[in-house]
Amino acid sequence: MKVLKFGGTSVGSSKNINSVISILENYSKNESVVCVVSAVGGITDKLLLAGKQAQDKDAAYNDTFNFICDKHLEIINELTPLKGQSIIAFVNQRLNELKNLLDGIFLINELSPKTSDKLVSFGEILSSYIIGETLVKRGLSASCKNSQELIVTNSNFTKAEVDYEVTNKNISDYFYSASSKITILPGFVAKSITGEQTTLGRGGSDFTAAIVASALKVDSLEIWTDVSGMYTTNPKLVKHAYPIDKISYQEAMELSHFGAKVLYPPTVQPVLDLNIPIHIKNTLDPEAAGTIISNEIVNTSQPVKGISNISKISLLTLQGSGMIGIPGFSKRLFETLSQEKINVILITQASSEHSICLGINEADAVKAKVAIDDAFSNEIALHKIDPIIVENELSIVALVGDNMKNHQGISGKMFSALGKNNINIRAIAQGASEKNISVVIAEKHVKKALNTLHEQFFEAKTKQLNVFITGVGNVGEKLVEQIKQQHNYLKKNLKINLRVAGLSNSRKMIFNESGIDLSNWKEQLANGEKASLQGFFEGTKALNLRNSIFVDVTANYDVAKLYEKYLRESIGVVACNKIACASDFENYKLLKTLSLKYNAPYLFETNVGAGLPIIDTLNNLIASGDQVTSIHAVLSGSLNFVFNNFNDKTKFYDVVKQAGDEGYTEPDPRIDLSGVDVARKILILARESGVEMNLEDIKNDPFLSEAGFKSDTVDDFYETLIADEAHYQSLYASAKANNCQLKYVAQFNEGKASVGLQEIPEGHPFYNLQGSDNIVMFYTKRYANQPMIIKGAGAGADVTASGLFADIIRIGND
Repeated sequence: MKVLKFGGTSVGSSKNINSVISILENYSKNESVVCVVSAVGGITDKLLLAGKQAQDKDAAYNDTFNFICDKHLEIINELTPLKGQSIIAFVNQRLNELKNLLDGIFLINELSPKTSDKLVSFGEILSSYIIGETLVKRGLSASCKNSQELIVTNSNFTKAEVDYEVTNKNISDYFYSASSKITILPGFVAKSITGEQTTLGRGGSDFTAAIVASALKVDSLEIWTDVSGMYTTNPKLVKHAYPIDKISYQEAMELSHFGAKVLYPPTVQPVLDLNIPIHIKNTLDPEAAGTIISNEIVNTSQPVKGISNISKISLLTLQGSGMIGIPGFSKRLFETLSQEKINVILITQASSEHSICLGINEADAVKAKVAIDDAFSNEIALHKIDPIIVENELSIVALVGDNMKNHQGISGKMFSALGKNNINIRAIAQGASEKNISVVIAEKHVKKALNTLHEQFFEAKTKQLNVFITGVGNVGEKLVEQIKQQHNYLKKNLKINLRVAGLSNSRKMIFNESGIDLSNWKEQLANGEKASLQGFFEGTKALNLRNSIFVDVTANYDVAKLYEKYLRESIGVVACNKIACASDFENYKLLKTLSLKYNAPYLFETNVGAGLPIIDTLNNLIASGDQVTSIHAVLSGSLNFVFNNFNDKTKFYDVVKQAGDEGYTEPDPRIDLSGVDVARKILILARESGVEMNLEDIKNDPFLSEAGFKSDTVDDFYETLIADEAHYQSLYASAKANNCQLKYVAQFNEGKASVGLQEIPEGHPFYNLQGSDNIVMFYTKRYANQPMIIKGAGAGADVTASGLFADIIRIGND
């Protein structure tokens, strides 16, 4: 004999009920089947709502009642369009009884627990009758038996306790002589010894099925729901969650207690006592393997079996120096909550005995505070303890697994993963059995926490990075294309799943929590919402994705000002924008501090040398204990391009214009030609070497003509280049006469820095620097005579994008 239970979703529509019927028909070909059914999906809530409305003298209970009627009649007409009159007659009779009950509640405006049980029992009674009679009308050997005639309880209404001796005998006697191949039973409902209608409480239909399964001592109990078993975590919040093949009773109970909805812990007790396995199956996908719950402890290399959570939690904290060394505080606290019928979900106490923290349902928080403050009013008045502290909008997240106790470092990995994503832990609880590690966190971080922990413990060590890029012009477009091109390579070889979750230019911005489709990102962006810098920050923050990285591909001062906000939200920052790192030293220092404090990487390799590993090399030298004595560098690919192409046969204006057209200069070429850009770069290198310095401390020897240096607009500047051609030709002529090359050089030596145009003689490392290449020479204590030299392309969209990409990958490998 098989015992199957189908939940509310499984019987929530005629379509789903037809799936149930197909499953029952298939099973009954080989053996007898007992089928326990819940109320039609959502009906129990509607019955409770109607009762509350009637109690409150709200005439809207009539509308709720009509909805209940229409829902059931609709299902009957769809299941048995031509043969349903007898079913409708019975259902209408029951619905009339329901209406009379609601009218009575309305008249006396009272809804006792006893009446509530009578009210909600209509749901299962109606669904079981409809399904049973539909089976009969389709020619199957089926009958419907009222569970109230089998299951006997005490009179503890809304959560009655079962008299197993009487109940087991009733069930055994009935099914010993039952002739139908399929027997339909309503779940949840029972009757007291005195004949009053009772219910079995939350998860009551599962409980009914477990009671029947244990009484009949079947081989297994099957619970059919709308998911394919118990998942590693909530699949609605974590897309990579997957069904667990096998799980122990204890693991299942832990997961269910902490929010896994497919099973309610007390319901498994009858089958647990007899070691009857429970098989969780999917009504809408009967061929799926599902999850088998048994007393078998599956020894696998995966110590964590699942991650679960409970939302809408309040954390109560009782604290005070008067608690230390005084026995009885805990007893009084828990007795107070027990008297108020408030369930305690989580407990943690400091070894100092200075405080006790309790997790309860948020709905009970106000009642709990009033009761506890009243119970301890004397101690509060004497300042021995503080009034109870209540924190709301919290959630409990729990790691569960029988084998966690045999693996070191589980809690460390859990706390580290959450910490790196700025998820603050408010309380921690771990039992001595080590089957469960629970933490209390802010409700707003639940989705990020579940995804972070699932990635840590269940995914093939693939780290997901969520990138938000602002500035998708020349360099930004190249970066997006590089990410698109290398996505599969990164996932396969570096175990990095890189997704672009946000894009913005000066006009439009778009977000996609699951990652933007990069095959048509330009079209999506063109149709996006209106862009704003603050809006892009708020959008990134609101998504609250793990391992989020903001990428600044602009030269915008206002964008740089937002780095602080991103870092404070534990959102990493990758920037080619030099403004922040070259700003006031206190701001530079603040950003570095925030990066460490909030575990948010702040990388800016492309600030100096585009894609060249200049800053990374410098950081490695410093970290290894070396000390920089001086730096000599050509750091402007733009200026190097200009002076490599300028001669007595060209016009300075034409060369500068060409550099701008090819993307070597900023849109405003004065930033490059004034030396400000190079000054910022040597400033950044000096700071990364450990020197406190500001931009005004750097000596800048300009080569521009006076008119060019003082020009008000870009157009005016270009006009001065034409007018002052003789000035620039004189610079070239001087260098040529001395057999030298013109190079714009940055120097840092003995705590001082300078930038300016120099005539470089033949034989010098800078002399043959071609195109837009950069070169940096680090003189250190270890490299005192022969410097460490880094040389290569230092400008251009492709190499700058690759430098940004490298910083992103560096974060992924961290």
